[in-house]
Amino acid sequence: MKNEERYNHLNKYLKEKFGERTLKICIDGGFTCPNRNGTISTNGCIFCSEKGSGDLIKYNKDISKQVIDYFSSYRSERANKFIAYFQNFTNTYDSIPNLKSKYDSALIDDRIVGLEIATRPDCINEDICKLLKSYSDKYYVCVELGLQTSNDKTGALINRGYSSNQFTDAVKLLNKYNIDIVAHIMVGLPEENFDDVKSSVDFINTHHIQGIKIHSTYVIKNTVLADMYFNGDYTPITLDYYLNALTFIITHISPEIVIHRISGDAPKDLLIAPEWNLHKKWVLNGFDKILRENDLWQGKYYKKK
Repeated sequence: MKNEERYNHLNKYLKEKFGERTLKICIDGGFTCPNRNGTISTNGCIFCSEKGSGDLIKYNKDISKQVIDYFSSYRSERANKFIAYFQNFTNTYDSIPNLKSKYDSALIDDRIVGLEIATRPDCINEDICKLLKSYSDKYYVCVELGLQTSNDKTGALINRGYSSNQFTDAVKLLNKYNIDIVAHIMVGLPEENFDDVKSSVDFINTHHIQGIKIHSTYVIKNTVLADMYFNGDYTPITLDYYLNALTFIITHISPEIVIHRISGDAPKDLLIAPEWNLHKKWVLNGFDKILRENDLWQGKYYKKK
């Protein structure tokens, strides 16, 4: 049995949904974050770089130009359908008119079939849900919510700036408007152990969520986490630990959830540690081997809450 058949792989899900291969266009919408502009904090999350989660994106202020450039490149030749993916920082953190203008600026090509928005739970409200829902007649709409961990003590340590209860409130609101949700969780956050992984999985399973992104915690330059690492206050997890945690997550998560990612990719020029993060195949191949050799699959040990 192949790796992709042992869990709900995103590529397969998108192919079934749209009838063919569908890719994401990563877009920098020029947003900021309430955890950076002083509303909550000016420091951001301790693992987050100056560019947010989109370190691999080359910033271009004009959103439409980013989309045009994508379709002018070889990357657009790999598929016929695409999802406009607003990735950097908090992509619902603006006025409704400005949000609509930015989203519209990306939806300029008939090959775009979806709109995916990465944001924070505390930046979801009724008006934003109504705006996002207004696109659903023509586009598949999906919202990514950072959770990272269900442990609010860790949330405070990493300067997340919102509670797990706020995550729950955002999920309920998005559920009300039938907007798909992808939750992010991170393995190896400071002072967390395997019990925290288990708790985060249990927490997610109590929510109506359609997708999940799983990341290991890595240290990149110019972050608070980098300072902690150099001061000896943080030790990154090993590859074996991550593979064990990943196996637990996949085998205990709801079998209905789509797995959007099982490995986070740090920019090579910014990564400090762990070195194994640069070798994505180590994660993919190692995980595949564990699943096959132990006859494991997504939701094998899932217990409905």
